Amino acid sequence: RVRMLKKMQICLCFFFVSGILYEISLLSSCFSSYMPMAKSFLTPEQVLNLGKSIIFLETTERLEPPPLVSCSVESAARIYQDRPIILFMKGLTNDTALDLNSSYAAFSLLSSMKNVFIFPLQMETIFQETPLLQWYNQVVPEQEKNWVHVSSDASRLALIWKYGGIYMDTDVISIRPIPEKSFLAAQKSRFSSNGIFGFPARHKFIWDCMENFVLKYNGKIWGNQGPFLMTRMLKTICNLTDFKGTEDHSCQNISFLNPQRFYPIPYPAWGRYYEVWDKSPSFNHSYALHLWNFMNHNRKAVVAGSNTLAEKLYKAYCPSTYEDLIQNAQLGDF
Repeated sequence: RVRMLKKMQICLCFFFVSGILYEISLLSSCFSSYMPMAKSFLTPEQVLNLGKSIIFLETTERLEPPPLVSCSVESAARIYQDRPIILFMKGLTNDTALDLNSSYAAFSLLSSMKNVFIFPLQMETIFQETPLLQWYNQVVPEQEKNWVHVSSDASRLALIWKYGGIYMDTDVISIRPIPEKSFLAAQKSRFSSNGIFGFPARHKFIWDCMENFVLKYNGKIWGNQGPFLMTRMLKTICNLTDFKGTEDHSCQNISFLNPQRFYPIPYPAWGRYYEVWDKSPSFNHSYALHLWNFMNHNRKAVVAGSNTLAEKLYKAYCPSTYEDLIQNAQLGDF
């Protein structure tokens, strides 16, 4: 009887342990299948509240990101793998978000990246509790000459003030991490761009920029609420001097980064990105490259096999975009 009791205890223990192991295997398979789905249920606030987001904006109504936008987002996702990369799209609504994966190649490509999030751009929500809300409620977009740019200028300020992180234009290709937390990017000596900047949440400089945005608002002047705003606000707290070499400037804990960091090819020479170079530049002093898409009125594009500088950048920093949207598209046309 004692032997039989021991055997029964051993059997019961065996079944008990086996049951636990089976439950664990079920749970692990559940979690592995759930995790990809969890991303689609996160709200913009939940992702932004994680901090250190890289933010992109699309303030036109288009739903299919062109290759340069896709390259910008993909390159950021690869360089900043531990940070959320967020693309806000004005043309996207909660109703259209469900079926876009199968409809648009670039949308599907970006959505598949684990740290990329694509959300509708809801300006009225973004401007809540900022000086920009009163302006937004009074302005008439249909009467604004530069509404796409002005609304983008406002949205980036509100998002960075509320949540912190880095804002980038959708024609910026990331090539290495930016080590600064509070920074503006010099487009040239004594002149700041607003195409890329980063600050912690609730930074006074960004709040002051929003107040000045409203106070000095003039939608007829291109850039008045953009680079000219950043420059005039920086001048109120800093004595700006010319850059010498590749050094950065600093003022009141804000880094004013050398033009080489993002603009090694200045805007008058923007076409050089779409030319063949005898020897490609190393960009050793750059964190990212601004490709000046606003200047690209002839719509120059990356063509597979052209050997241009832009094609080489796509291959190096956004290879999925290059393969899926450029090589495959040309094969399809052929």
